[in-house]
Amino acid sequence: MSEEPVGDAARWQAILFDLDGTLTDSKRGITRSIQYALRKRGLEAPDAGALEPFIGPPLEQSFREQLGFDASEARRAVEDYREYFEQQGLYENEVYEGIPELLRGLRASGRRVGLATSKPTVFAERILEHFDIAKHFDLIVGSFLDGRRVEKSEIVATALAGVADVARERVVMVGDRRHDVQGARANGIDAIGVTYGYGTREELRASSPTSLVASVPELRRLLLAV
Repeated sequence: MSEEPVGDAARWQAILFDLDGTLTDSKRGITRSIQYALRKRGLEAPDAGALEPFIGPPLEQSFREQLGFDASEARRAVEDYREYFEQQGLYENEVYEGIPELLRGLRASGRRVGLATSKPTVFAERILEHFDIAKHFDLIVGSFLDGRRVEKSEIVATALAGVADVARERVVMVGDRRHDVQGARANGIDAIGVTYGYGTREELRASSPTSLVASVPELRRLLLAV
């Protein structure tokens, strides 16, 4: 793994992106949805900063690991979360500056562009449509509302099936959490960790990404050499 954003831009012909913390800053909507779920259960809701570890990993897993919920409690918390998220939290979100231009550049250069997110596909599609960037994607792969396909390795595998005509050494996953890097590595593809999202540099480095970038302009230079 390189500490500097290095790589052969022309080598990667298919780019898979994570969503939260990579394409969009979704902190406000996600943390407010978690706070809603906790208050509905009569629990004290931490402030938004304390809930940042929820951004990226599968929600049910986060309720268990971060708050000590058992499996049943975690599933109910996810249901409560979605009451707020699908009506309001989904739109309390913003695209990082420079991302639309990056996506347009990738498509103009003939690359395949996909989304590989732990968020349910139906929500991911609505978010991309809301921000008018869905048109830049060849495929959108997320989890199911019933809790299936939430592990990043499984999501990446499904996305790879959608670009099966591209050799794996020419595919790269871009994400801000260790789950993104680990999901890529489990499927034999490169991974770029972005430190402008919600994973720390230390977390990402420990997962051995191909490269790390600290900003969208750095990511653009790495992927497009411009």
